[in-house]
Amino acid sequence: MKVLLLNGSPHAKGSTYTALHEMEKVFHTEGIETEIVQVGNLSIRGCMACRSCFESGKCVFDDIVNELAPKFEACDGLVAGSPVYYASANATLVACLDRLFYSTKFDKTMKVGASVVSARRGGLSSTFDELNKYFTICGMPVASGQYWNSIHGANAEDACQDAEGLQTMRTLARNMAFLMKSIQLGREKYGLPEKEEHLWTNFIR
Repeated sequence: MKVLLLNGSPHAKGSTYTALHEMEKVFHTEGIETEIVQVGNLSIRGCMACRSCFESGKCVFDDIVNELAPKFEACDGLVAGSPVYYASANATLVACLDRLFYSTKFDKTMKVGASVVSARRGGLSSTFDELNKYFTICGMPVASGQYWNSIHGANAEDACQDAEGLQTMRTLARNMAFLMKSIQLGREKYGLPEKEEHLWTNFIR
């Protein structure tokens, strides 16, 4: 099994990475392969709804998003990690996730998602809620921990002192590992849930 972890911070080894790395250590003890990809320091433009991906199967902007697409398809779980900027996720990560989820047409049902947020002080809950919406729109179960998945610290040194935050990351990783393994067993025995043809309803008639 494999988990893809996206570091949405521009700082390679900051507080967001500290949280993701704490999860990574648990995944390894669970026999789960991991890859942390830093996207927060890249130049990633937003989606412009051109819909060219509907025909080509990939985003028209050929950057890290198209590199992440096959990794996303192959993984069993996705963790999106972000620092808090103005009570929101890093705009670079948001642009990346918008295009990654929109341009990939493979079935994401039952891939497990989790969001992790870091901040010096506030804005954690709103950012956490924002990131979870990517998972819930496409049939991905959301893993939870013992608290909202957050860690406090202005930098890695601060984050390492947040004992509860680090414990939350370990709990989240264990729960995520259990959920992924349980889904794998369920898939083998029962298959995936039946899907109906999607019905598109506009509110303007």
